[in-house]
Amino acid sequence: MIDLRSDTVTQPTEAMRAAMRNAVVGDDILGEDPTVQELEALAASMLGKEAGLFVISGTMGNQVSIMTLAGRGEEVIVGRDTHIFNLEVGALSALSQVQAVPVTVTGGRYDPIEVERAIRPQGIQSTRTAVICLEQTYDLNRGLVVHPSNISELRKLADAHGISLFMDGARVFNAATALGVDVKEVVRDADVVTFCLSKGLAAPIGSLVVGSHEFIARARVMRQRLGGGMRQAGVIAAPGVVALTHMVSRLPEDHANARNLAVGLSQIVGLRVNLSEVQTNIVGAQVDGLRGGVEGFLSDLAAEGIKAKKTGPASFRMITHYGIEESDVQCVISVCRQVAARLTA
Repeated sequence: MIDLRSDTVTQPTEAMRAAMRNAVVGDDILGEDPTVQELEALAASMLGKEAGLFVISGTMGNQVSIMTLAGRGEEVIVGRDTHIFNLEVGALSALSQVQAVPVTVTGGRYDPIEVERAIRPQGIQSTRTAVICLEQTYDLNRGLVVHPSNISELRKLADAHGISLFMDGARVFNAATALGVDVKEVVRDADVVTFCLSKGLAAPIGSLVVGSHEFIARARVMRQRLGGGMRQAGVIAAPGVVALTHMVSRLPEDHANARNLAVGLSQIVGLRVNLSEVQTNIVGAQVDGLRGGVEGFLSDLAAEGIKAKKTGPASFRMITHYGIEESDVQCVISVCRQVAARLTA
């Protein structure tokens, strides 16, 4: 089976399994787990922030961050296609108790004019806009890179209005890889950043929140409030250390495989791929004129041992990751060509 549904389906490396077995642990709620402390310090250092906080998931990291940055009833500006707006089970309203204001993001660029229009003017009948939320990479079905120059524009806007700039950087290392810059450059202008260890970096669990010492101290309280306090958590933090020290450098391989996959799919009758949107490890495609539509196409692929994810009425995505080799990509292209031919005959 070649599973391209997500870069979260990876298996831990042998080094990660060994690190879990041999992890030195302590009670993390009491601040006594040295492996968690190592992971948090490493994450903060790599992103150029003061401190870090280990959380179970990207969703928890996002909500802990918003709960810390915004008060009840305040507003946060979000991209219309972002995870925090669409795929966190309404947590912005249910847990963080804020109101989301969605804006359209075109080609991975946040329009400062549209974002500024979404900021509430002060008045007795208006709530306060507390946070601008960025996503990096943007749209989990396309993986578009938000350029640091665009983030700098929003930094200036946030400063002018006295509000925070938060980045859901689930795949921020993919963005840095695509740009060919240090990840510090990508997150420089964000007050707070979250990123996933289990997306692209192949760790089995966990995300990090990084920011100032003062922010992380308050965020740690919010994590505890959500039930995210952990005891001997070093066993799950240990593979995260391996992910950050060994798996970031191999991301170019995933990007190259995604580009080759996208080019191959674009040459198949019945499939359409916008190659300009294939910027990282995510390939989005449209099914056009095949019998059975996208469901029929993906069903036939699964029968041939290839898994992909439906993303719309006529669209699907494939994501390359650790464990997917160049030979797998060529196999997928070949099978897709055969399946598409059968469904057009």
